[in-house]
Order: sequence, then structure tokens, then C-alpha cells
Amino acid sequence: MVASLVLGGTAFRVWQVALVDQRHSADMIVVLGAAQYNGDPSPVLRGRLEHALELYRDGRSEHIVTVGGNQRGDNYTEAQASRIWLVEHGVPERDVFEAEFGSDTLRSIRAVSELAGRHDWESALIVSDPWHSWRCRTMAEDQGLRAMVSPTRSGPTGEVRTAYILREAAAMLFYRVMHSSADITGYGLD
Repeated sequence: MVASLVLGGTAFRVWQVALVDQRHSADMIVVLGAAQYNGDPSPVLRGRLEHALELYRDGRSEHIVTVGGNQRGDNYTEAQASRIWLVEHGVPERDVFEAEFGSDTLRSIRAVSELAGRHDWESALIVSDPWHSWRCRTMAEDQGLRAMVSPTRSGPTGEVRTAYILREAAAMLFYRVMHSSADITGYGLD
């Protein structure tokens, strides 16, 4: 009974934060990685990049940080594919930074935090899927960043959305208890 209440409350908070768009100015816009195919961003990653580009053009930050490693056999990291896409869409190369070492959300956020430290950046406007917003913001805050989220407005619907929210709630609970990544695969929740 208690476990059901905790999971339900956490799922409600995942849903609640997903509805918030904190489009404030920040030292950097952070685009969390998603699949890429030989340098071509997947539809999920492209949606994140389009959103980050809009924020950049709106003047929310002068810097965009692309995040994400690669899978065995990949020619590009998610960060590289994202950087290429942004430059091709008009962002000057000097304004795009890569954090290529993230293979899950926590490792990605840690890589962003290290990059931020090298540039004396303190704030991040994080772009990811709506249901991922609370966990990535919490992780960034735990790494010492003043973190805000501006989620894309795309993502799973119906039963898939419900499963995504529940998996994200479980990943958040795991993170809160263990302070490590749950390494949950599927639906982009690692």
C-alpha cells in the first residue's frame, strides 16, 4: 500500500513537472542526447534540437551544450550528431559545446557539470522530453547547477505515455535512494 502511494505520488510529480516550461535565460542550453543514426538525429533527438534552436534564437543563452555518447560501432556520438545539426541550422560553431561522455542521464549531467565548471557557467536550461524533466533537473541541481527545464512538446501518448511516466517515476525513486543511475532502457529513460 505504501509503495503504491509513493510510486503514485512520484508519478504525479513527474507529470506535474512535465507541464512546466521554465524558459529563463541561462549560461547554457543543454540538449540531452537520444539516438542518432550515422550522424543523423533520430526524430526524438531532432525534436530536442529544434526546441533548443528556438530557445537559442530567442536569446535564452549564447551557448548550447550537446550531450551523449555512442554505441559500439557508431561513427558519431549523440553530442557530435547534435552539434553538426545545430551548426547546419545556423548556430555558430563557437557557440556549440560537446559533452560526449554520457551514456545515461546521470553520466550526461555529470559531463555537463564538468564542462560548466571549466567555463564558469552556473545555470542550465535543459531540453529533454517532458516526462524526463524532473529527474534531469534534480540531477543537475545535485551537481551544483542552477537548473531549469524547457521540455519538448512531443513524446509518447496514451498507454505508452503512462508506461513512460511510471518508468520515469521508478528511475527517479531509484536515483533518490541510491544516488546513481537506474540504467533503465527503453523510452529514452537511461
